[in-house]
Amino acid sequence: MTAHKSGDPTTLNRLYGRQSGHKLRPGQQQLVDELLPAISIPEEGPITAESLFGYDRPLHFEIGFGGGEHMAYRADMLPDHGFIGCEPFLNGVVSALGHVRDQHLPNIRLHMGNALDILARIPDGALSFVYLLHPDPWPKARHAKRRMMNKGPVDMIAAKLKPGGEFRFGTDHPVYLRWALMVMNGREDFQWLCDKPEDFLKRPGGWPETRYEAKARRQGHEVWYFRWKRTEA
Repeated sequence: MTAHKSGDPTTLNRLYGRQSGHKLRPGQQQLVDELLPAISIPEEGPITAESLFGYDRPLHFEIGFGGGEHMAYRADMLPDHGFIGCEPFLNGVVSALGHVRDQHLPNIRLHMGNALDILARIPDGALSFVYLLHPDPWPKARHAKRRMMNKGPVDMIAAKLKPGGEFRFGTDHPVYLRWALMVMNGREDFQWLCDKPEDFLKRPGGWPETRYEAKARRQGHEVWYFRWKRTEA
């Protein structure tokens, strides 16, 4: 994919390319040309609520937002909060842009690319929520180091969450389920918010079903939902 940029590093004039499954329709290309530059994360400097939205507010961060329906639902439900979404694939970004336009969501900012690059620029303790919903499971053992649920990324998530902040994770892949539990059960900086099995078998309130989750259920997959609270440790 090639990005054509102007002299201002905070703007993005036009995105082309193949991180999409099909050629964009004119209306979709217009969203990429006009709306995406207006709500994209600046390319330099610390990322704070003040820099993105003009004043302090709780910040949410979604890693790989897919089509953006979860992010849009939460942003609509919490209009006084700020939402940062990162997604590497153009189709997903276009879908999220449609939600922002159609639902009139001024509290969303997007980045098309690597979420960890953006997360690294957020001050420690600045986030209230981090979401990792149905990430690529990389099911082969030799690819395990590519999973987002690994020590390095989770260390960064822990650093960016404020004490009492929440990390939410969802998956329908049994290999990833076991891996995530192994990674998280060894940590003292997160408390698993689970008292009984039903707590991770039933979708919590305020957690909408995404298209990916609906597809998984149609394929007969079980889906698991996890919530961890950042502790003071």
